[in-house]
Amino acid sequence: MRVLGFGDNIVDRFVDRGVEYPGGNSVNVAVYARRLGLRAAYLGVFGDDELGDFLRASIAAQGVAIDHCVVRTGESGVSTLRVDDGDRVFLGWNGGGVTLREPLVLGDDLLRYAATFDLVHSSVYSRSETELPKLAGLGPVVSFDLSSEDEFRTPGYLDRICPHADLVLLSCSHLDEAATRALLAEAVRRGARLALATRGVEGAIAHDGRVTVATAARRVEDPGLMVDTMGCGDAFLAGFAVSLLRGGWTTGTSPDRDAVERALHDGARSAYEQCLVEGAFGHGRPVLSRLP
Repeated sequence: MRVLGFGDNIVDRFVDRGVEYPGGNSVNVAVYARRLGLRAAYLGVFGDDELGDFLRASIAAQGVAIDHCVVRTGESGVSTLRVDDGDRVFLGWNGGGVTLREPLVLGDDLLRYAATFDLVHSSVYSRSETELPKLAGLGPVVSFDLSSEDEFRTPGYLDRICPHADLVLLSCSHLDEAATRALLAEAVRRGARLALATRGVEGAIAHDGRVTVATAARRVEDPGLMVDTMGCGDAFLAGFAVSLLRGGWTTGTSPDRDAVERALHDGARSAYEQCLVEGAFGHGRPVLSRLP
């Protein structure tokens, strides 16, 4: 089985540590799928600066193929963060650099490449919305991370994404259970085949229009072991999706309740393990350059 992350990459710069790490939602899902034993690749745009070199080398070192990526003239994306009591706090970013200013357009060659995967994942941070209709019906399962911001929860935005997605992820740690369930139902009503909500320490909920399944979070018992929450939501999604793929999930099919319950358990385990990792997937280094 093969997973393709399509879209964003970024350098996460922790100002409290003086350390920067490779990351990005689409990159992370590919890396985590690889760590779970699947073959994986990343498809996107890198800047031609030193940070772009750092990102490419770090991703390739994880065993994730990057041979179909493009390098464009311009700066790489950088986000600045700090950690407060184990939780990451975003302080700002440079707009994603050339990766988002000039995102990939999927022509015939890249569509043929994408069709060789079992799952293609993208996100609101990738500016890939116009490409989703091309992926839908191509063959692979399509997943999309809708994050937590209100701008990505409007009816208009959901209508752009949900009809073309087999799975959408919504980060809902700021919502109560009733609001979370209502949002999942709305995503499915607008076309998503399966909607998953992660709720931090409150666990996760999945809904497909027929059944709703919830699971508790797996907590880190020893606070001293926890590094930060960077990538935990992405790890949950990867563990969840990989579990479903291994159970035979394909586009156009609906996993049964047992498969969803198992996938939620596997996602919770992946998120737990990610809490013990520095940055999204390690490869941290001292900050060498200033934010553009």
